[in-house]
Amino acid sequence: MVLLATWLTLSYHYGAMGKQQEQYPYKRLGRYLKQLRVNLQESLAEVSGAVEVDPSQLSDIELGVKRPSEDILLLLISHFSIKEDEAVRVWELAEFDKTSLSGGESTNDSFVKGTAIVSPDELKISYTDMVHVSVNNYGVIMNFMQGSGPGNQPIIVSRVGMSKEHARSVLDVLTKTLELNDQKQLPPTDQKKDKTE
Repeated sequence: MVLLATWLTLSYHYGAMGKQQEQYPYKRLGRYLKQLRVNLQESLAEVSGAVEVDPSQLSDIELGVKRPSEDILLLLISHFSIKEDEAVRVWELAEFDKTSLSGGESTNDSFVKGTAIVSPDELKISYTDMVHVSVNNYGVIMNFMQGSGPGNQPIIVSRVGMSKEHARSVLDVLTKTLELNDQKQLPPTDQKKDKTE
């Protein structure tokens, strides 16, 4: 009788765990992403705005109910500035194949390049002559473009998403930097007085 009760208890326990696993298949990934957000003291709205998803979708990802798409996961990896080795681990927690980003190669280097996480010596400057900015309730998206695309159509050379708060700080830094540079560029004032007076 005791054996039957123990078996029923274990069956119920493991059955409940199986159902929970079905409901939250990406729980480990979600917990990890949520912990990163909490450590940075960012709200769901701030992070969802930075990566262009609805807060309810990000909430489902953090709960482990849904797996983010590859694009969204790449944006989250970039937003949280996750280092190379951790990025590979996060990718694996999402059960994505590392080769899906690297064109068939499965080395960490090609994975990292595919995720736009690059070392400082690999950074390249993209010059642009146009920018399109869109703002929604969750953040700001900037599309930097060049007007020299096929048929003189503008092409996007870089996309940046961020919270409104971060966008305001970037604007402040940009304004101050330009003002300082302009002051350095001013022609010297003529200190000589006309001696004929």
